Amino acid sequence: MMDSMIPVLAGTLAAATPLIFAGLGELVAERSGVINLGVEGMILIGAIAGFAAAAETGLGPAAGLPAGALAGMGAALVFAVFALSLAANQAACGLALTIFGIGLSAFIGQHYVSYSLPGLKPLSIPLLSDIPVIGPVLFHQDAVVYLSLAAFALVAWTLAKTRLGLLLKAVGESPEAAHAIGYPVLTIRYGAVLFGGAMAGLAGAYLSTVYTPLWVQNMSAGRGWIAVALVVFAAWKPGRLLLGAYLFGAVTILQFHAQGLGIALPVQLLAALPYLATIVVLVLISRDRRLLQLNLPASLGKPYLP
Repeated sequence: MMDSMIPVLAGTLAAATPLIFAGLGELVAERSGVINLGVEGMILIGAIAGFAAAAETGLGPAAGLPAGALAGMGAALVFAVFALSLAANQAACGLALTIFGIGLSAFIGQHYVSYSLPGLKPLSIPLLSDIPVIGPVLFHQDAVVYLSLAAFALVAWTLAKTRLGLLLKAVGESPEAAHAIGYPVLTIRYGAVLFGGAMAGLAGAYLSTVYTPLWVQNMSAGRGWIAVALVVFAAWKPGRLLLGAYLFGAVTILQFHAQGLGIALPVQLLAALPYLATIVVLVLISRDRRLLQLNLPASLGKPYLP
Protein backbone atom coordinates (compact mmCIF):
# COMPACT_ATOMS: atom_id res chain seq x y z
CA MET A 1 0.00 0.00 0.00
CA MET A 2 2.79 2.42 0.92
CA ASP A 3 4.57 1.75 -2.39
CA SER A 4 1.44 2.77 -4.28
CA MET A 5 1.19 5.97 -2.23
CA ILE A 6 4.71 7.16 -3.08
CA PRO A 7 3.80 8.34 -6.65
CA VAL A 8 0.74 10.13 -5.24
CA LEU A 9 2.74 11.97 -2.58
CA ALA A 10 5.55 12.82 -5.00
CA GLY A 11 3.05 14.02 -7.59
CA THR A 12 1.32 16.16 -4.97
CA LEU A 13 4.44 18.32 -4.52
CA ALA A 14 4.72 18.91 -8.28
CA ALA A 15 0.98 19.55 -8.71
CA ALA A 16 1.01 22.08 -5.87
CA THR A 17 3.99 24.05 -7.23
CA PRO A 18 2.06 26.32 -9.66
CA LEU A 19 -0.54 26.95 -6.94
CA ILE A 20 2.22 27.98 -4.51
CA PHE A 21 3.76 30.44 -6.98
CA ALA A 22 0.44 31.98 -8.06
CA GLY A 23 -0.99 31.97 -4.53
CA LEU A 24 2.05 33.69 -3.00
CA GLY A 25 1.94 36.38 -5.68
CA GLU A 26 -1.75 37.04 -5.14
CA LEU A 27 -1.28 37.03 -1.36
CA VAL A 28 1.34 39.79 -1.58
CA ALA A 29 -0.87 41.84 -3.91
CA GLU A 30 -3.88 41.48 -1.60
CA ARG A 31 -1.78 42.34 1.46
CA SER A 32 -1.19 45.70 -0.21
CA GLY A 33 -4.95 46.19 -0.70
CA VAL A 34 -5.21 45.15 -4.38
CA ILE A 35 -7.31 42.17 -5.49
CA ASN A 36 -6.31 40.91 -8.92
CA LEU A 37 -8.78 38.42 -10.38
CA GLY A 38 -6.64 38.14 -13.50
CA VAL A 39 -4.42 35.38 -12.05
CA GLU A 40 -5.83 32.81 -14.47
CA GLY A 41 -5.07 35.06 -17.43
CA MET A 42 -1.54 35.83 -16.21
CA ILE A 43 -0.85 32.11 -15.75
CA LEU A 44 -1.89 31.44 -19.36
CA ILE A 45 0.13 34.38 -20.69
CA GLY A 46 3.15 33.13 -18.74
CA ALA A 47 2.54 29.59 -20.01
CA ILE A 48 2.52 30.50 -23.70
CA ALA A 49 5.40 32.99 -23.33
CA GLY A 50 7.48 30.41 -21.49
CA PHE A 51 6.67 27.66 -23.97
CA ALA A 52 7.42 29.87 -26.98
CA ALA A 53 10.74 31.01 -25.49
CA ALA A 54 11.73 27.44 -24.63
CA ALA A 55 10.77 26.14 -28.09
CA GLU A 56 12.34 28.96 -30.11
CA THR A 57 15.64 29.15 -28.23
CA GLY A 58 16.08 25.44 -27.61
CA LEU A 59 17.10 26.21 -24.01
CA GLY A 60 14.05 24.60 -22.43
CA PRO A 61 12.95 25.77 -18.97
CA ALA A 62 16.13 27.87 -18.58
CA ALA A 63 14.63 30.31 -21.10
CA GLY A 64 10.96 29.49 -20.54
CA LEU A 65 10.72 30.22 -16.82
CA PRO A 66 12.21 33.76 -16.93
CA ALA A 67 10.20 34.54 -20.08
CA GLY A 68 6.99 33.42 -18.37
CA ALA A 69 7.74 35.55 -15.30
CA LEU A 70 8.42 38.62 -17.46
CA ALA A 71 5.25 38.07 -19.51
CA GLY A 72 3.17 37.72 -16.34
CA MET A 73 4.72 40.92 -15.01
CA GLY A 74 3.87 42.72 -18.25
CA ALA A 75 0.24 41.59 -18.01
CA ALA A 76 0.13 42.72 -14.37
CA LEU A 77 1.49 46.13 -15.40
CA VAL A 78 -1.47 46.63 -17.75
CA PHE A 79 -3.81 45.73 -14.88
CA ALA A 80 -1.98 48.09 -12.52
CA VAL A 81 -2.24 51.07 -14.88
CA PHE A 82 -6.02 50.74 -15.03
CA ALA A 83 -6.70 49.61 -11.46
CA LEU A 84 -4.18 51.85 -9.66
CA SER A 85 -3.26 54.87 -11.77
CA LEU A 86 -6.77 55.29 -13.22
CA ALA A 87 -8.56 53.93 -10.11
CA ALA A 88 -10.78 51.64 -12.19
CA ASN A 89 -12.76 48.82 -10.58
CA GLN A 90 -10.22 46.15 -9.59
CA ALA A 91 -12.56 43.19 -10.02
CA ALA A 92 -13.59 44.28 -13.51
CA CYS A 93 -9.96 44.87 -14.55
CA GLY A 94 -8.96 41.44 -13.26
CA LEU A 95 -11.77 39.67 -15.10
CA ALA A 96 -10.88 41.53 -18.29
CA LEU A 97 -7.26 40.43 -17.89
CA THR A 98 -8.33 36.80 -17.52
CA ILE A 99 -10.46 36.96 -20.69
CA PHE A 100 -7.59 38.67 -22.54
CA GLY A 101 -5.10 36.03 -21.33
CA ILE A 102 -7.30 33.15 -22.44
CA GLY A 103 -7.70 34.64 -25.92
CA LEU A 104 -4.08 35.72 -26.37
CA SER A 105 -2.65 32.37 -25.25
CA ALA A 106 -5.02 30.49 -27.58
CA PHE A 107 -4.10 32.75 -30.51
CA ILE A 108 -0.34 32.41 -30.06
CA GLY A 109 -0.53 28.80 -28.95
CA GLN A 110 -2.10 27.56 -32.20
CA HIS A 111 1.40 27.67 -33.72
CA TYR A 112 2.78 25.32 -31.04
CA VAL A 113 0.11 22.61 -30.89
CA SER A 114 2.41 19.89 -32.25
CA TYR A 115 5.47 20.93 -30.23
CA SER A 116 6.78 19.12 -27.18
CA LEU A 117 9.70 19.99 -24.91
CA PRO A 118 12.21 17.77 -23.09
CA GLY A 119 11.06 19.05 -19.69
CA LEU A 120 13.26 19.03 -16.61
CA LYS A 121 14.78 15.95 -15.01
CA PRO A 122 14.27 15.42 -11.26
CA LEU A 123 17.18 16.13 -8.96
CA SER A 124 18.26 13.12 -6.92
CA ILE A 125 19.87 14.44 -3.75
CA PRO A 126 22.63 11.98 -2.75
CA LEU A 127 21.90 9.81 0.29
CA LEU A 128 18.66 11.66 1.12
CA SER A 129 16.87 10.35 -1.98
CA ASP A 130 17.63 6.78 -0.84
CA ILE A 131 15.64 7.11 2.40
CA PRO A 132 12.58 4.81 2.20
CA VAL A 133 9.30 6.61 1.38
CA ILE A 134 10.56 10.10 2.34
CA GLY A 135 13.46 10.01 -0.13
CA PRO A 136 11.48 9.53 -3.37
CA VAL A 137 8.81 11.99 -2.21
CA LEU A 138 10.89 14.91 -0.92
CA PHE A 139 14.34 14.49 -2.42
CA HIS A 140 13.63 13.36 -5.98
CA GLN A 141 11.87 16.41 -7.43
CA ASP A 142 12.69 18.90 -10.16
CA ALA A 143 14.52 22.10 -9.23
CA VAL A 144 11.42 24.30 -9.58
CA VAL A 145 9.65 22.43 -6.75
CA TYR A 146 12.49 23.44 -4.43
CA LEU A 147 12.37 26.96 -5.87
CA SER A 148 8.71 27.20 -4.83
CA LEU A 149 9.65 26.27 -1.25
CA ALA A 150 12.41 28.89 -1.28
CA ALA A 151 9.90 31.47 -2.57
CA PHE A 152 7.51 30.56 0.24
CA ALA A 153 10.24 30.96 2.87
CA LEU A 154 11.31 34.32 1.41
CA VAL A 155 7.75 35.71 1.23
CA ALA A 156 6.87 34.47 4.74
CA TRP A 157 10.04 36.01 6.19
CA THR A 158 9.56 39.29 4.32
CA LEU A 159 5.96 39.71 5.47
CA ALA A 160 6.68 38.79 9.09
CA LYS A 161 10.15 40.15 9.80
CA THR A 162 11.00 43.06 7.51
CA ARG A 163 10.12 46.72 7.10
CA LEU A 164 8.76 45.96 3.62
CA GLY A 165 6.27 43.53 5.15
CA LEU A 166 5.09 46.21 7.57
CA LEU A 167 4.77 48.71 4.71
CA LEU A 168 2.62 46.29 2.71
CA LYS A 169 0.37 45.75 5.71
CA ALA A 170 0.13 49.49 6.41
CA VAL A 171 -0.81 50.27 2.80
CA GLY A 172 -3.34 47.42 2.77
CA GLU A 173 -4.98 48.53 6.00
CA SER A 174 -5.10 52.31 5.49
CA PRO A 175 -3.54 53.83 2.37
CA GLU A 176 -4.63 57.31 3.50
CA ALA A 177 -2.70 57.00 6.78
CA ALA A 178 0.33 55.53 5.01
CA HIS A 179 0.31 58.42 2.52
CA ALA A 180 -0.07 60.97 5.31
CA ILE A 181 3.18 59.85 6.95
CA GLY A 182 5.06 59.94 3.67
CA TYR A 183 4.93 56.44 2.19
CA PRO A 184 4.51 56.13 -1.62
CA VAL A 185 1.30 54.11 -1.61
CA LEU A 186 0.93 53.66 -5.37
CA THR A 187 4.59 52.70 -5.79
CA ILE A 188 4.28 50.02 -3.12
CA ARG A 189 1.06 48.72 -4.67
CA TYR A 190 2.63 48.70 -8.14
CA GLY A 191 5.50 46.63 -6.79
CA ALA A 192 3.14 44.15 -5.10
CA VAL A 193 1.01 43.76 -8.25
CA LEU A 194 4.06 43.28 -10.49
CA PHE A 195 5.45 40.68 -8.09
CA GLY A 196 2.10 38.88 -8.23
CA GLY A 197 2.20 38.94 -12.03
CA ALA A 198 5.74 37.56 -12.13
CA MET A 199 4.78 34.70 -9.80
CA ALA A 200 1.66 33.87 -11.81
CA GLY A 201 3.69 33.93 -15.03
CA LEU A 202 6.28 31.66 -13.43
CA ALA A 203 3.49 29.26 -12.43
CA GLY A 204 2.26 29.19 -16.03
CA ALA A 205 5.75 28.66 -17.45
CA TYR A 206 6.26 25.77 -15.03
CA LEU A 207 3.04 24.17 -16.26
CA SER A 208 3.99 24.41 -19.95
CA THR A 209 7.73 23.71 -19.83
CA VAL A 210 8.18 21.33 -16.88
CA TYR A 211 4.97 19.85 -15.47
CA THR A 212 3.39 18.97 -18.83
CA PRO A 213 6.03 20.05 -21.40
CA LEU A 214 3.68 20.47 -24.34
CA TRP A 215 1.18 23.14 -25.32
CA VAL A 216 -2.50 22.55 -24.56
CA GLN A 217 -5.06 25.34 -24.87
CA ASN A 218 -6.37 26.52 -21.47
CA MET A 219 -3.84 24.26 -19.77
CA SER A 220 -4.12 26.17 -16.50
CA ALA A 221 -7.52 24.48 -16.05
CA GLY A 222 -8.76 26.93 -13.43
CA ARG A 223 -5.62 26.95 -11.30
CA GLY A 224 -5.68 30.75 -11.23
CA TRP A 225 -9.10 30.75 -9.61
CA ILE A 226 -7.98 28.09 -7.14
CA ALA A 227 -4.98 30.28 -6.25
CA VAL A 228 -7.29 33.23 -5.53
CA ALA A 229 -9.46 30.97 -3.37
CA LEU A 230 -6.35 29.67 -1.60
CA VAL A 231 -5.45 33.17 -0.42
CA VAL A 232 -8.85 33.48 1.26
CA PHE A 233 -8.59 29.90 2.59
CA ALA A 234 -5.20 30.80 4.08
CA ALA A 235 -6.60 33.96 5.72
CA TRP A 236 -3.76 35.87 4.02
CA LYS A 237 -1.10 33.82 5.87
CA PRO A 238 1.73 32.17 3.85
CA GLY A 239 1.97 29.06 6.05
CA ARG A 240 -1.68 28.21 5.62
CA LEU A 241 -1.42 28.91 1.91
CA LEU A 242 1.38 26.35 1.57
CA LEU A 243 -0.67 23.70 3.37
CA GLY A 244 -3.71 24.55 1.27
CA ALA A 245 -1.71 24.28 -1.95
CA TYR A 246 -0.55 20.79 -1.02
CA LEU A 247 -4.12 19.84 -0.09
CA PHE A 248 -5.40 20.94 -3.49
CA GLY A 249 -2.38 19.34 -5.15
CA ALA A 250 -3.24 16.02 -3.51
CA VAL A 251 -6.87 16.26 -4.65
CA THR A 252 -5.69 17.08 -8.19
CA ILE A 253 -3.21 14.22 -8.43
CA LEU A 254 -5.60 11.72 -6.88
CA GLN A 255 -7.67 11.54 -10.06
CA PHE A 256 -4.68 10.08 -11.94
CA HIS A 257 -3.97 7.38 -9.35
CA ALA A 258 -7.49 6.56 -8.19
CA GLN A 259 -7.82 3.26 -10.02
CA GLY A 260 -4.45 2.02 -8.79
CA LEU A 261 -5.48 2.83 -5.22
CA GLY A 262 -8.78 0.97 -5.62
CA ILE A 263 -11.00 4.09 -5.50
CA ALA A 264 -14.08 3.23 -7.54
CA LEU A 265 -15.40 6.67 -8.47
CA PRO A 266 -16.34 8.05 -11.91
CA VAL A 267 -13.48 9.79 -13.69
CA GLN A 268 -15.62 12.89 -14.21
CA LEU A 269 -16.23 13.22 -10.46
CA LEU A 270 -12.54 12.84 -9.69
CA ALA A 271 -11.70 15.53 -12.26
CA ALA A 272 -14.19 17.88 -10.58
CA LEU A 273 -12.84 17.27 -7.05
CA PRO A 274 -10.38 20.22 -6.94
CA TYR A 275 -13.14 22.66 -7.88
CA LEU A 276 -15.67 21.10 -5.51
CA ALA A 277 -13.03 21.38 -2.76
CA THR A 278 -12.58 25.06 -3.66
CA ILE A 279 -16.30 25.74 -3.23
CA VAL A 280 -16.46 23.85 0.08
CA VAL A 281 -13.43 25.70 1.45
CA LEU A 282 -14.81 29.12 0.49
CA VAL A 283 -18.18 28.34 2.08
CA LEU A 284 -16.54 27.20 5.33
CA ILE A 285 -14.21 30.19 5.49
CA SER A 286 -16.99 32.68 4.76
CA ARG A 287 -18.96 31.35 7.74
CA ASP A 288 -16.14 32.36 10.10
CA ARG A 289 -16.65 36.11 10.04
CA ARG A 290 -14.30 36.71 12.96
CA LEU A 291 -11.39 35.10 11.12
CA LEU A 292 -12.05 37.23 8.05
CA GLN A 293 -12.37 40.44 10.04
CA LEU A 294 -9.09 39.81 11.86
CA ASN A 295 -7.06 39.09 8.73
CA LEU A 296 -8.81 40.75 5.78
CA PRO A 297 -6.88 43.86 4.62
CA ALA A 298 -9.24 46.76 5.36
CA SER A 299 -8.73 48.51 2.02
CA LEU A 300 -8.82 45.37 -0.16
CA GLY A 301 -10.37 46.14 -3.54
CA LYS A 302 -10.94 49.81 -2.78
CA PRO A 303 -9.47 52.28 -5.31
CA TYR A 304 -7.10 54.92 -3.97
CA LEU A 305 -5.70 58.07 -5.56
CA PRO A 306 -3.38 60.31 -3.49
